[in-house]
Amino acid sequence: MKAQLPTHPLRAAADLDPLLNTIGDARIVLLGEASHGTSEYYRWRTALSKRLIQEKGFQFIAVEGDWPDCFEVNQAIKQDEMSAGSAARLLQTFDRWPTWMWGNWEIAALVEWLHQHNRNLASGQKVGFYGLDVYSLWESLQEILHYVEKQGDGAVKAAHKAFSCFEPYSNDPQEYAQAVAFVSEDCQDEVSEMLRALRRQPPTTTGVDGLGRELDFAAEQNALVAVNAERYYRAMLQGGSSSWNVRDRHMMETLTRLLDLHGPDSKAIIWEHNTHIGDARATDMADDGMVNVGQLAREAYGREQVFAVGFGSYEGSVIAGKKWGAPFEVMSVPQATRGSWENYLHEQLQGDNALLLSTELRSETALLNRSLGHRAIGVVYRPEFERYGNYVPSIIPERYDAFLFIDKTQALHPLPTQADEHTPPDMYPWTE
Repeated sequence: MKAQLPTHPLRAAADLDPLLNTIGDARIVLLGEASHGTSEYYRWRTALSKRLIQEKGFQFIAVEGDWPDCFEVNQAIKQDEMSAGSAARLLQTFDRWPTWMWGNWEIAALVEWLHQHNRNLASGQKVGFYGLDVYSLWESLQEILHYVEKQGDGAVKAAHKAFSCFEPYSNDPQEYAQAVAFVSEDCQDEVSEMLRALRRQPPTTTGVDGLGRELDFAAEQNALVAVNAERYYRAMLQGGSSSWNVRDRHMMETLTRLLDLHGPDSKAIIWEHNTHIGDARATDMADDGMVNVGQLAREAYGREQVFAVGFGSYEGSVIAGKKWGAPFEVMSVPQATRGSWENYLHEQLQGDNALLLSTELRSETALLNRSLGHRAIGVVYRPEFERYGNYVPSIIPERYDAFLFIDKTQALHPLPTQADEHTPPDMYPWTE
């Protein structure tokens, strides 16, 4: 007979009490998801984020999204009235495929809550919402141009030179990647000089509702995105782990910058896929030389300051595309394969949801030392081929500090956003 794992019921937000107690005084809480298109993952992350903000004083949420779009949300939720009129309209700024990741009704509910929560707080205490990702090369370049031209400072020349370098590639990341793969010239020097020029500028001292410091930070962050995005697209065609590592190291650098911006006592909530927040060293990712945010955060801040929460389900439905850039669909998620982590939990719980804590799981030494297949669904998904590429071998109690299991899930509820035709290329279809 299989060992019965220690579990806690998971039915309502109050059932998160054992999790809040175990998180304790951790500075960084990483909240995962086993897909980018499952409603329950978003709703449970929202429930936990609200409690972390209200009960433990967390200052911001940072997500696996583009910096310019997320910063627009950040500015809106810190105003008395959102300029777009509603969260649903505001989130249509996420118009690059996969639009549903952040342009959905579940996130609209969170954004509305953040806006209402912030209305009762002083300017310096308002909770922020930021993007960690590296994909927004051209959007970030455009934001920098607007910023430097408005400021009229010495970075204008460097910004225009960087923007001009990319213009021949018609806003197409793949075209740039292919160009630099076959010629020696690229735009690395231009974006690096732009970042240095911005960092030399004196800080802005004023801004709407005291947001001047954040606006300066955002300009420098957009320049950092341009530098690392250029590196990402150059690495993309090389294959292997190089481009993945550029991306996750950028997300970790952004998280560190955000913590520094908010002060030495700041606390961060991170929303990303399980493959980013669960320590890569406890998976077969490490065999391929891949690192991720979960590993890097533990190394930088210490394990006691970083708490990772994984998510997963046994069956249900999900929003995804059959190939990169394809229209999204509601797809069936088949029952988890036999011998997998999700199948193990389903057989024990018989349809119930549960919270599991790794401090309790470690008493099960056989499970601690055993690598189990753990499902990972990305924005590209083909259910009929799931068993061949959607399970990441994982030592669960080492990969996460806690796990939320929802036996049967349903698809996310996307907003009706028209996708922009320019999308970043796909490197790892099982996660991204």
